[in-house]
Amino acid sequence: MKREFVKPKVVVSKCLTFDACRYNGAVINDDFIEQLKSFVDFTPICPEVEIALGVPRKALRLVKKDDETRLVQPVNDRDVTTEMKEFTHEYLDSLEEVDGFILKNRSPSCGTRDSKVYDVNGVPSMKGSGIFGGLVKEKYPKKAITNEGRLKNFKLREHFLAKLYTLSEFRQLKAEPAMAKLVNFQAKNKLLFLSYNEAEMRKMGQIVANHEHKELEQVVEEYEEHLNDLFSEPPEYTANINVLTHAFGYVSDDLMASEKDFFFDKLEQYRNGTVPLSVPNSILSAWILRCDVDYLKQQTFFTPYPQGLVEIKDSGKGRGL
Repeated sequence: MKREFVKPKVVVSKCLTFDACRYNGAVINDDFIEQLKSFVDFTPICPEVEIALGVPRKALRLVKKDDETRLVQPVNDRDVTTEMKEFTHEYLDSLEEVDGFILKNRSPSCGTRDSKVYDVNGVPSMKGSGIFGGLVKEKYPKKAITNEGRLKNFKLREHFLAKLYTLSEFRQLKAEPAMAKLVNFQAKNKLLFLSYNEAEMRKMGQIVANHEHKELEQVVEEYEEHLNDLFSEPPEYTANINVLTHAFGYVSDDLMASEKDFFFDKLEQYRNGTVPLSVPNSILSAWILRCDVDYLKQQTFFTPYPQGLVEIKDSGKGRGL
């Protein structure tokens, strides 16, 4: 079940373990991002420092004015929206390759979904994206984008990592495309794709079959579109259970009754949300190796990301998002 991984390229908010560049001069310690440093190529960035606001600096705030969200320093009413937008467009246009983003949760610049937006009277009236984070989502709507808060929930973390590593491998495939590579990519990801979206998985299989004899470039382009759609939402736990149960059928005849009971007990714990997918997944992986099931040994469903990133910690927040 050993697998070689393409190292993803990830843009990250610099204040997340990389530099003491928060508005108050602090750095945010995050165990999981520290762990990730050995497994991804990080590009740290602090948009607020990049537009010369300094460290420390007056706190920023998103303010809704005349149907437009502005980025301002309320202590002196300085508006830096234009500077932030110009920097963000220039920075994102300069990125040659990127597979994902991990941005600061709730930041008025880097936030991707839950930054406070104030009305002109200084009252929080809604939540939205920061200026930098919103433009990231606008330019890269299909990339693996998250924040450090969501990574503390194991369901969302597993989804982010599976998406990130699959997209990074596909990026490498696109660099030197070949039909044989695409056929292999689809074959080894079949169960992973099935757990996400069976309909999309089957459409992707039809595209790879290429019965219409389209040019390779068109096939890859159409395939990527459906790959992005497939990863748009985390998989349902019921779909994961169906895949695990299906794979279990390949090894069940060689297992003792106590082993079967143990597996289904862990499967029930996963169903109830008390253990992550990696637990029943790892148990089944050991049996696949023991029973030497070649088809399953090739499936990325069982190793969608490096084993060194398997983490059972969970905040309990954000489940079902």
